[in-house]
Amino acid sequence: MNFDWYPLWNSLRIAAISCVLVFFLGIFFAFYAAKLPRVLKGILDVILTLPMVLPPTVCGYFLLLVFGVKRPLGIFLLKYGIKFVMTWYGGVLAASVVAFPLMYRTARGAFESFDRTLAYSGQTLGLSNTYIFWRIRMPACRQGILAGTVLAFARALGEYGATSMLIGYTPGRTATISTTVYQLWRTNDEKGAFFWVMINLAISTVVLLTVNMLESRQKKAVKR
Repeated sequence: MNFDWYPLWNSLRIAAISCVLVFFLGIFFAFYAAKLPRVLKGILDVILTLPMVLPPTVCGYFLLLVFGVKRPLGIFLLKYGIKFVMTWYGGVLAASVVAFPLMYRTARGAFESFDRTLAYSGQTLGLSNTYIFWRIRMPACRQGILAGTVLAFARALGEYGATSMLIGYTPGRTATISTTVYQLWRTNDEKGAFFWVMINLAISTVVLLTVNMLESRQKKAVKR
């Protein structure tokens, strides 16, 4: 009998896609938030980082209120064949919501520590703002950006609360590592649950080692 590796594949797929989404969204909001006045920045921070402090199940509940098949937006999207409830790409939505604050906060911190004289120097040389952003600002902030990306991926990979609320658990369709662990434990299959726990532990260890390596490189770069 072949072992079902779908939870691993689905978890990696959801984490990878959501990581790409929060990478660009996090950079976009972090870049513009870093330039806002203190009051506006504080308000925006509260809004964008709420998913980080709210219980994941509460985030999932709010997603159901917005994208549920009986809600106005959910009904509208369903007309075009888009359904986030009980689908694997609904897991992408849930994982993106809970992982976004990590990317946003880390990227914003990196942008705020950027030496703006480098950007001003580029402007005096006639360089466009787009060139300065991608070729000067982003390379200078790459360690913080990479750390935020890795953390966002890890958060999306281990997401359970919002995911279980929005897409549930269906073997071969919506099952992830986290929901599989719970279902196996609930059915007294402790051996199977332990196996998936070890898989998740191994991936998490690699992620944390990567973050530590990036932080170490960043500290060495600052000392130089």
